[in-house]
Amino acid sequence: MKVFAGTTDTDVVGKIENKVLNPYGDITNSSGGLGLLITNFLRLFFVIAGIFAFLNFILAGFQYITAEGDPKKLQQAWNKIWQSLLGLVIMVISFALAAVFGHLIFGDPLFMLQPKIYTPL
Repeated sequence: MKVFAGTTDTDVVGKIENKVLNPYGDITNSSGGLGLLITNFLRLFFVIAGIFAFLNFILAGFQYITAEGDPKKLQQAWNKIWQSLLGLVIMVISFALAAVFGHLIFGDPLFMLQPKIYTPL
């Protein structure tokens, strides 16, 4: 007997799936382990690098403002600004290249950006 479209009278709350691991274990990033650890370290590294670049921009701006026309201090401030900007550009380009190569080689742009590292349980 159908109650609603696609359901029966015994299907009140939907299907409950058993999420028990297969005998060999789930060996992808979703199970945790080494793959998830490496992915989390990379994410943490990029967040810290972004925060460092932001703080470096602020300090370089302060250094530029307080240089008072001294060419040596102005040059140091500009060098700091350019180095921070170059670091951010390298990070963005690395993500873009990983997406392009992932699409060209594997057919999925996120293949290299969301790796599945196979590890034992």
